[in-house]
Order: sequence, then C-alpha cells, then structure tokens
Amino acid sequence: MFTLETEKLSLAYGENLIIEELDITIPKGEITVFIGSNGCGKSTLLRSLARLLKPKSGSIIINGDMISKLPTKEIAKNLAILPQGPIAPEGLTVLQLVKQGRYPYQKWYRQWSEEDESIVNDALRSTGMLDLSDRLVDSLSGGQRQRAWIALTLAQDTEIILLDEPTTYLDMTHQIEILDLLFSLNENEGRTIVMVLHDLNLACRYAHNIVAIKNKKVYASGQPENIINAKLVSDVFNMDCNVTQDPLFGTPMCIPHGKGRIVFPKVGI
Repeated sequence: MFTLETEKLSLAYGENLIIEELDITIPKGEITVFIGSNGCGKSTLLRSLARLLKPKSGSIIINGDMISKLPTKEIAKNLAILPQGPIAPEGLTVLQLVKQGRYPYQKWYRQWSEEDESIVNDALRSTGMLDLSDRLVDSLSGGQRQRAWIALTLAQDTEIILLDEPTTYLDMTHQIEILDLLFSLNENEGRTIVMVLHDLNLACRYAHNIVAIKNKKVYASGQPENIINAKLVSDVFNMDCNVTQDPLFGTPMCIPHGKGRIVFPKVGI
C-alpha cells in the first residue's frame, strides 16, 4: 500500500539536528503535503526522500527497498524531484529541458527511442506546453516555466513526484493553475504527489494527507479535515486563528487573527 516511508530518520547539517527519528509513510496514489513553520525541516525532509541528503541515522524505504542501496538511475526511475526555484542553462528550449527527464533510461547501447519521444510529447501535452516546446525557457512566464519543469519530472515517468514549494513566486492565478495540474496528474494518472506548501488553506484543499512538522518531529498527520484546527495552527505556526469550512470545497480554512480594517456593518444600520 505504501511506496515511500522512513524509519527513525534523523537529518542534520553538521551538528545541527533538523529532523529526529522520524517515522512517516507516504500513501500510494495520494497527495501528501508537508507543512510547518520556516526552518522546521520540510524541504530538508523532501530532499532526503530523493536521496539528495544523506541521513544522519535511520533509513528511507521505497517500494520495500532501502533507498541508500539502490543505484542512482534506479531511484530516478522511481521518483522525480522538483526543487525550489530550479534554473535551466541559458539558451535551453522547453523541449531540450524536458528531454533531460529521459536520462535515467539512456544507455550506451540504447540512445533516443520512439518510446522516449512519445513520453516526452505526452509530458508536454499533459502540462499544456506542447505548443511552447520550441520556446526558450528563459522567455517563459513564471507559470509557464514551472509547467515546463513539471513536464521534465513527468518525462522521468515515475510513480512518485516530489515538489518543494512549487507555487513560490507565482501569482494567485498561476498558483491554482499549477496545483490544479498536479491534482489532475494524481486523479487521472494515479501519481503519488508529495509537496511542501506554505499556504495552509491550499494545502487543505488539495492534500489527501497532511504531515505537520514541529520540533524535529511529526506533530500530527492525517486527512486535513481530521487534524487541522486552531490548536494545531497555534502550536505549529505560533499563530492564533479561527478554522472554518472552505465555502467552495468544505475543506478546513484558516482565518488568521491580527490587525486589519473592520468593515462589518454596525448594528441598526
């Protein structure tokens, strides 16, 4: 049932312990979102799941195998990661970028094939980038550029996709566009999506499963409607709020306390 899990995973930068003896499971075919305050270790955890960061102790298991013992190309066939703010080499077209996703499948006796071509075209089509395939990546808008990078991860043809804050620096329209795209990939293709998101309301709307991290450990995990409440927000984010239902989707919606204009009509007017 689970494709990715950790056992007593501890992560550190030098002597600075970031994650301590973490046990988590990523449900297959669902969208999981990591939430937590800045610096809590969300991105560090995501990087470690892709074997971009060596654990201090503990293990990461993918499809029953220890990830530390798998060849790099084998890992790249199982999961793809889109880091925060990736930068493409200057002068690269969208097509050239997306083709890089087929690298794990290339061998000295097997170069570019019809299958590679088909998968790349499918990735471009799924992300709405087929008509922009000849455009330079540098010339794209923020939303288009992010879709190009997602097309690259799709070209890897992996069951699991990891994304570190995929909506960062995007305006509201493009945030929804990217999250809708990822939701469709999950719904239509059964991809397992794991993301780090800062927007708690969007995390609740799109995630089947949320993992809240605090003090190097999992504070809570589960379906948003089961775990997101005012106490969790206060404890994890140190912020007072009201939690109500999203009027469109029925998912938890956080309304933060703080200062601002009051425009409620006065009684009797």
